Amino acid sequence: MKYTLFTGATGLLGAYLLRDGMAAGEHYAVIARSSLMESARSRIETMLARFEKEWQRPLPRPVVLEGDLSKSELGLSPEDLRWIRSHCDKVLHNAASLIFYCDEETNEPYRSNVDGTRHVLELAEQANIRVFHHVSTSYVCGLRKDHCLESELDVGQQFGNDYEKSKVEAEKIVRSASFLDSLTVFRPAIIIGDSQTGYTSTYHGFFTPLKIAHGLTTSSAVGVVDGMPLLRAIGFSGTEQKNFVPVDWVSAVMMHVMTHCRHWGKTYHLVPRNRVSVLTSLKVFEEALKRFYSDKQRQESKPRQEVKTQSGWQQSQDVFRDQMGVYQSYWRDDPTFDDANVREAAPHLPCPTMNFAPLIRMAMFALENGFGWPKPKPILLPVDLHEKLGQLACCSHEKAVAKMIGLQINGQGGGEWTIRVTDDGTKLLMLLPGLLTTGIPRLYLSGETWLRLYRKQATPATAIATGAVLVESFPKTDDMTSHFLENLLDALTA
Repeated sequence: MKYTLFTGATGLLGAYLLRDGMAAGEHYAVIARSSLMESARSRIETMLARFEKEWQRPLPRPVVLEGDLSKSELGLSPEDLRWIRSHCDKVLHNAASLIFYCDEETNEPYRSNVDGTRHVLELAEQANIRVFHHVSTSYVCGLRKDHCLESELDVGQQFGNDYEKSKVEAEKIVRSASFLDSLTVFRPAIIIGDSQTGYTSTYHGFFTPLKIAHGLTTSSAVGVVDGMPLLRAIGFSGTEQKNFVPVDWVSAVMMHVMTHCRHWGKTYHLVPRNRVSVLTSLKVFEEALKRFYSDKQRQESKPRQEVKTQSGWQQSQDVFRDQMGVYQSYWRDDPTFDDANVREAAPHLPCPTMNFAPLIRMAMFALENGFGWPKPKPILLPVDLHEKLGQLACCSHEKAVAKMIGLQINGQGGGEWTIRVTDDGTKLLMLLPGLLTTGIPRLYLSGETWLRLYRKQATPATAIATGAVLVESFPKTDDMTSHFLENLLDALTA
């Protein structure tokens, strides 16, 4: 069993790619950093738990490796590096910094987008990984205003910001990697929220004018801010056209390409069927603010006092202009993009039309969720199965290994492991992360079933008999499987 080494799984697009890939039976080794509040594994757990709540079914879990793309060998431990060399055969490099202008202290976005890409490539070469899927952006086009082809990269174009420059440099580095047998490049346009639910975890770019106008509406007495004066304040006519794409569609197309190797080796412009005018975006934001504050007034049972004065409007326009300065290049008129490769590979997955309905869903989601603040609380697991299995893996030193058994637990706190056992399958010798070998016996169960077994609210024999534990390719009887589970539980509760 081989795994895809996956970077950037905790971002908006990364979360959907992980969800869709795990649901499709793909196997990933995710490289992620810890945050101030959560470990790398906890961040992945919290993210997948949200999708499970939405879908009402458990999902498999990836192997999670704690690392940092800004460091040599991605800051991984020697054990994790050895694991990657033995068990990974593809890379999905999605991690990126979205900072527009270079931060002198951190050197972002170049540290992540350029140095990080170089570090991932170096590790891929060391691990003899020759298949590489790279997530770039259609805005490697820079300030071009003509028709941009999927086959083009550097045609001498000028750039609007450091993000665009860094992504061109990163794509050049990947394309120069001579050790790769297959390179697939994905260039999404402006990724916003989910076309069906409006969900997003990223509130820059498209959401910036809404966030600023929301702040002005909250803090001033000018009422719901009118978009047109604000539009004119930053020098736009409103006719400028933007290429917005929903994250669920981008993920679906990418997953289709990555799971069908005949589509590898090309560049894909993931762009919409219709562009959206800046004026339409502003109308969406106005309507979203009206709905939001109307609902808020009803909840508070008191009318909002609005005092529109010339000085108030001028002050609002000045604040809007200042705060939108960083995003001036973002809202410029977009070129058109060639997407022939996408249409050929995924004709059954047309991009949803980005009109008023999906855009208002996304705007309302942002307002109703406070633009991502406060942060959702981390998932607290009742039993940390990974920690307990890690203790089991460290306590065995026997070398006489006759067979291996795969264990996959889907849902909360789950994961994938390969367990080395004695010939009769009842004594546990060693445990390794991941389903590492094909054709071996496997056990499948949910995190909920695991917890019931752990708390002795059910027996292994009953769980197997009722189908709560699925048994695959065990050569003997269910009784042997029950003994194996009983021994595993005994080891974990010792």
